[in-house]
Amino acid sequence: MEQYIIKGGNALQGEVTIGGAKNAALGILCAAIMTDETVVIGNLPDISDIHILIQAVEEIGAKVERIDKHTVKVNGKDIDPCIGIDYDFIRKIRASYYLLGALLGKYKKAQVALPGGCNIGSRPIDQHIKGLEALGATVKIEHGMIKAEAEELKGNHIYLDCASVGATINIMLAACLSEGVTIIENSAKEPHVVDVANFLNSMGANIKGTGTDVIRIKGVEKLSGSEYSIIPDQIEAGTFMLAAAATKGNVLIKNVIPKHLEAITAKLIEIGAQVEEYDDAVRVSVTGTLGHTHVKTLPYPGFPTDMQPQISAVLVTSEGTSIITETVYENRLRYVDEFSRMGANIKVEGNTAVIMGVKNLTGAIVTAPDLRAGAALVIAGLAATGFTIVEQVEYIERGYEHFERKMQQLGAIMEKVDVEDEKAIQKFKLKVS
Repeated sequence: MEQYIIKGGNALQGEVTIGGAKNAALGILCAAIMTDETVVIGNLPDISDIHILIQAVEEIGAKVERIDKHTVKVNGKDIDPCIGIDYDFIRKIRASYYLLGALLGKYKKAQVALPGGCNIGSRPIDQHIKGLEALGATVKIEHGMIKAEAEELKGNHIYLDCASVGATINIMLAACLSEGVTIIENSAKEPHVVDVANFLNSMGANIKGTGTDVIRIKGVEKLSGSEYSIIPDQIEAGTFMLAAAATKGNVLIKNVIPKHLEAITAKLIEIGAQVEEYDDAVRVSVTGTLGHTHVKTLPYPGFPTDMQPQISAVLVTSEGTSIITETVYENRLRYVDEFSRMGANIKVEGNTAVIMGVKNLTGAIVTAPDLRAGAALVIAGLAATGFTIVEQVEYIERGYEHFERKMQQLGAIMEKVDVEDEKAIQKFKLKVS
C-alpha cells in the first residue's frame, strides 16, 4: 500500500500533457473484441483500470499484445463467450459491464458479474437491461451474474428513462450487430460516448447522432479490424486546470479538446481565474483572489460530476460562500470530512454542500474515499500550508497516469511512499524543509 506525502504552498507552473480518456478507453477495449480481426488502439492511458480490463478480456480468450505502454493490439477471434467475466474484475472496475453488450452483440450470449467500482452512490443497471431486452435478449441475474442470451437481436426504439452513459454504450455495442435499425432516445452525449461510437464506425458499424440525445444505429453483419487513437481525457485535463487555480499557479495543459472543457472553463472564469484557449491546449493562471460560485452537476454538456470534488478543493479557499449541488451520485460528498480535517468550512445537507471560504488550509492525514475525491485531496494538499498525507492512492491511480510525476513536473513538492515506510516520510520532510 502506498500514499502521497505533499508539502503545500508551491504555485504550479509549467506544462503538462494529458493522456487518453479513461472512460472512452474502457468502452473501446470492450468493443475491440467484437471482431475476429486485429484492432490497434493508441493513446491508451497507462492506468490500473485499463490493466485490469485487459486481464479480463484475456481471461475469456482474447489476445492482447502491448506495442508500448500506450498502444495495444487486440484480437478477439478465440474468445469463449461461455466463460463468465467474474467478480474479481468487475468489483475493481465497473465499466467491465460493457463486455455484456459486446459479447451479446457478437455471440448472442454473455455472462458478466454484477458491477462494483468506486462507492459514490447507487448506479443501477436497469436501463442496460431494459435496452438489451428491447433488442430481444433474455436477461437474468443469478448467483451474482448477469446472464444475457438471444436467438437473434433485432433493432428497436429504446427510450432511456435517464441519460445513462453506461446504458447508452452497452446498448450501442449490442445494437451495432443487431438486425435492422435501433434508435436510442434520451441518450448520453458525453465525449467518451461519441468516441466509442467513432471507434465502432471505424470497424464498419453504422452509428449516427452521437453527441445528441437521439442515436440511430443500423445493424451490420460483422465488424472488421481498425486502427484508432483515443481522445484526450477531459477529467484529467480539468483536474490539472483546477490544481493550477487552487495553487494560484500558471499551467499550460496540452493535448486537450477545449470544447470538452467548456463547463469547467466557464466556472474558472466566473470565480476570477484567467483561461486562454488554443487549438489543442488551455492555459490556466491566477493572479488575484478567487471568488465564489454555485455549481450544479449535470450530464454533458453540464458541469461533470467527476469534477465536483476538484472544484470544491478550489472553492474552500475562495472568498465568499459557494454552493455545490450534486444531482448524479448521492455519495459523492463523502470527501467533505477529509477537507474538514484540513480546516475547510463545509456544511452538507442532503445532496448540497455549502462552502464558506477560509483563508488557507493546513496539512493533515487524509484518506481518499474514491478516485475523483482522491485527486481533490491532492489538490487541497498542494494548496495547504504544511504537510499532507493522502492515503489509499490506489483509487487515484485507477484514473490518473503517473499523477505524482506530472504534478512534480509542475513544481509540486510531493512523493509516493510506502505506507509502512516511516523513514521515507521523515527523509522527505527533512529534504524539503
